[in-house]
Amino acid sequence: MMMDEGLHNQDGMALIITLLVLALLTAMVVEFSYAVYTGTSNLYNWRDSQRLSLMAKSGVNVSARLLKELKDLEAYKTKSRIEMPVENPFEDFQGTVTVRIEDEEAKFNVNTILAPNGEKKTYKAFGRLLEILDLDPKIADRIADWIVEKRRSPVSASAEVKTVGLTSVDELLLIPDISGEAYDKLLPYITALPKNDLEININTADIAVLMCVAERISEGQAKQIIARREIAPLTSQSFFEITDTLP
Repeated sequence: MMMDEGLHNQDGMALIITLLVLALLTAMVVEFSYAVYTGTSNLYNWRDSQRLSLMAKSGVNVSARLLKELKDLEAYKTKSRIEMPVENPFEDFQGTVTVRIEDEEAKFNVNTILAPNGEKKTYKAFGRLLEILDLDPKIADRIADWIVEKRRSPVSASAEVKTVGLTSVDELLLIPDISGEAYDKLLPYITALPKNDLEININTADIAVLMCVAERISEGQAKQIIARREIAPLTSQSFFEITDTLP
């Protein structure tokens, strides 16, 4: 009877040891598999990032060359953006890479809302843009308050830094009460250039931007301006002459 109990105890211990060894081996195999998986994923991600980086640099070079060739062509002096889609640029890359060239001066510069002295320079014009896009007019106040707080920060100690507002339009997503939907609506029409004066390229600006820079320009008049500039680029003088004669 005692021998049977001893054998049962030994069998139980052997079973427990076997299960422990099996659990350890399983854990080691899982850990090894995970390490191989993450290592392989990191390698592929690095390869893809290098490839995309080269594609981006190529896009910049292509854009620079294209701009050099087109800068003197009249047909492109009234284009606010140029897109060049390239399908399957590499043998093992299935997709489309689009090189987009945009004229930032065709957009409304939100950094001109407040002058360095705090004066609201283009505040009303930006309010008109918000109204045209059917957005909350309080967005102008939120951006103005954000710029004021940035200028008060310890980093803005020098006069040069105090003239700077938003560093990029993506900073709008950090401002309270500006939703992603409002950001998406504004994005095609605004920029954040480090300038104090609003300099709009009247030959490339979209309808909404043309309407906001001058209170008296309606949508129909903006369309007429675009139609006329497609015949020949406008100067500042001819632009105001046209707006004065438009019905």
